Amino acid sequence: MTSVVRRATDTVSVLGFKVGWSAVRALPEWAAYGLFDRVADLAVRRGGKGIQRLRSNYRRVRPELGERELDDLVTAGMRSYMRYYCEAFRLPSLQRGQIDRAVVTKGADEVAELSARGEAVVVFVGHLGNFDLAAAWSAGNLMPVTTVAERLKPEEVYQEFVTFRRLIDMDIIPLTGGDDPFHGLLSAARGGGRIIALAADRDLTNGGVEVDLLGHRARMAKGPAVLSLMTGVPLYAARIWYEKAPRGEGLGGHRTVIEFSERLVPRVEGPTGAKAADLIQQCADHLAVTIREHTSSWHMLQRVFVDDLDPTKDPVHDPTAAAASTRATP
Repeated sequence: MTSVVRRATDTVSVLGFKVGWSAVRALPEWAAYGLFDRVADLAVRRGGKGIQRLRSNYRRVRPELGERELDDLVTAGMRSYMRYYCEAFRLPSLQRGQIDRAVVTKGADEVAELSARGEAVVVFVGHLGNFDLAAAWSAGNLMPVTTVAERLKPEEVYQEFVTFRRLIDMDIIPLTGGDDPFHGLLSAARGGGRIIALAADRDLTNGGVEVDLLGHRARMAKGPAVLSLMTGVPLYAARIWYEKAPRGEGLGGHRTVIEFSERLVPRVEGPTGAKAADLIQQCADHLAVTIREHTSSWHMLQRVFVDDLDPTKDPVHDPTAAAASTRATP
């Protein structure tokens, strides 16, 4: 019976995504974004571990905020997160001009020069803003993007995301269920002509490194740094966030900003591990500015801080803290 229920649930999930991809594209822009705002607000009112985790992460990086200010920030963060999904559903139907008007870049000159020469670059990104829109912009203005993606369940939903991302010329290497993803990344780096963009502000392999993130210890993946050190491909960090768009630009009243760091090189001597740890700390420092200044664009609904790995210190597992993590009623 359990397997039957699971298959039925999976079928509903797949149908939901397929209907979403088609229905949301058919809606007027204002209606689509308004719908996803309501979905975000409902999720916040219902609470749940994802909302509690978002609030806990925001509290760590914005300790100066009071409870009501934190409430507002969590709501803004969920609206930003749902804005990403709304744009993901609508992205395949957008014209190149619409994508270009929805993206602003800073510090991209070095990457553009490497692109013009057909060289590869490695870019450390976080769960910030709209990664897919940034990749679509890159495919038309710099180079196509290769990335590693978690394998969603059910498999059909994962395949829907793969198909969607291939429509915007993004190459997906599965984290699990296939060949070693690092071999695929090595091949992409040595082949040239691609941006290898890896969302590494959360460690998925238990092989990451500890860094300081706004005064707290956090675990991040070291893959971007190791890949750069092994191949000699230049490493950059890119912070991505949403901002209000001028009239006639953006999507749904917002546009995506992408700001590249300068090329990152190790500041220490020694073995590869030490150099990689230093490079990831530099990446964390680059992202920290946006996490602090544009916190609602940081869509981190999972554990990232070391203290949260300890049940005795994790506020989401503390019944008292969890109760305080629900949105206050006006």
